[in-house]
Amino acid sequence: MTQQENPLGTKKISGLLLQFSLPAIIGMMVNALYNIVDRIYIGNAPDLGSFGLAGITIGFPIMLILMSTGILFGVGGATLFSIRLGEEQPQEAEKVLGNAFTLLVLSGIIYMIAGQIFLVPLLRLFGASDAVLPYSMAYMRVIFFGAVFQVVSMGMNNFLRADGQPKLAMITMFAGAGTNMLLDPLFIYVFKMGMAGAALATILSQALSMAWVLSYFFTRRGRHRIWLKNIRPRGQVVRQITALGIPGFLLQLSNSLLNVILNKSLMSYGGDIAVSGMGIINSVQTFVLMPIIGLNQGVKPIVSFNCGAKKFRRIKQAMKLAIIAATAIVLTGWLLTRLFPSAIVSVFNREPELLRFGTHAVMAWFWFLPVIGFQILAAHFFQAINRPASATVLTLTRQVLLLIPAIIVFSRAWGLEGILYAAPFADALSALITGIWFWHGMRSLSETKIGSADAPIAEEACAKQDA
Repeated sequence: MTQQENPLGTKKISGLLLQFSLPAIIGMMVNALYNIVDRIYIGNAPDLGSFGLAGITIGFPIMLILMSTGILFGVGGATLFSIRLGEEQPQEAEKVLGNAFTLLVLSGIIYMIAGQIFLVPLLRLFGASDAVLPYSMAYMRVIFFGAVFQVVSMGMNNFLRADGQPKLAMITMFAGAGTNMLLDPLFIYVFKMGMAGAALATILSQALSMAWVLSYFFTRRGRHRIWLKNIRPRGQVVRQITALGIPGFLLQLSNSLLNVILNKSLMSYGGDIAVSGMGIINSVQTFVLMPIIGLNQGVKPIVSFNCGAKKFRRIKQAMKLAIIAATAIVLTGWLLTRLFPSAIVSVFNREPELLRFGTHAVMAWFWFLPVIGFQILAAHFFQAINRPASATVLTLTRQVLLLIPAIIVFSRAWGLEGILYAAPFADALSALITGIWFWHGMRSLSETKIGSADAPIAEEACAKQDA
């Protein structure tokens, strides 16, 4: 396929954004149901309740680490894959595909082994109390057995979108999450398997998603396939994949670190109830922000391809539309947290003490939610145009550079209230910093001399590496 024939370089931007982002948004929202559905069923199970919620909340940082690896090699690989296709180098693109697959499988196996060996010390490190530890162990031991399924399915799903199959990527997520929703009540309530049952439903669902994705890339269905000759890791390809995946990887890794610090702080100032309440906040936040992650996944191939093709006006159009859509999504979520906080919390658990704390926590934590859609898209814009250093700094600003220090400082000054209001402080300031950086990045594209929207130019403004 020539560059002119690829719709990423020629089709109307609004149509492309809808085509690529809508399935990704729906798919990511469905994917978010894995953890959310587990929490709903666990929180409402009479023999699990708030301790079960706390147990899965303690394990959540570990699941974020697994997710971060899928993003590292999946998003990084798919971004490089798209750039190579934009440069009309399909064989190089297939090398990227094969190498990314190998990296995902190997990392999943490493997590599976390490997780079984170090499970108890990890959960203690991440803040599990004596009361909560058995619940966390039962859940996370099974999750680690399925680490390969989660890492590979999440990582390779990015290549489906980059290969021009956004609908198939969405169907893959639907199949997995739908299976999880069916198996959860069966294992928890019918078979009385408790926390282990919830985890087993999750990994079986992820195994189904992985099989679905790989059936595309290992058969003639795929436009580009995984060939044995491309599976052997090549140093330069691995380095490029890793460099482009680092921003998203560090964002998720920082989320894990954030949750560890948050859980420990909550345990110190509010006990198991506060940890359970934060589990509910995590679920709400995941459901609200997953559409933004999907939108980001949809716009990245458009930006990356047109970066390789040097069509800068199309990049600017895509980012403008994506930011408008992201802001509308998070604003809707914010309004729901203002209007129905108690109803949202009661979906997960109705214990009076947890309901009181959770309602207040939802109101406080999400004060500046409307600016987060812009912050996420603007930060990852630099990743899509092959400026991973800028993307890394900006993705870390909110979670690492601002929120973690704010939790530590604010908690010492104002206790539990300080923890809750650390989030809006970090949200507002990170959006301001990212906005300034993004304005300069877009201005550099505006100042690039372009004869026409499709005219190739000598200056490599889009692919300029960070110093």
